[in-house]
Amino acid sequence: MQDTIGKRLRAYRKLKNLTQQELADRLHVSIAIVGAIERGTRVPTPDLLRQIHDVLGVTEQELRGESVTFGG
Repeated sequence: MQDTIGKRLRAYRKLKNLTQQELADRLHVSIAIVGAIERGTRVPTPDLLRQIHDVLGVTEQELRGESVTFGG
């Protein structure tokens, strides 16, 4: 799961044209933390995960790679 979050974090960060340093600055964390999450060697805390969602404008499901089902 953390590997998926890391890969998707990197993809969404790049879609927003942000460097790791720029994302780290917006999240008020070090670039090492962003890099570790992207590599899948660190799991973001729930608070940091919420901040990532806010900064990147994505949902938790999108970041986790979970499919969203709509009723119909």
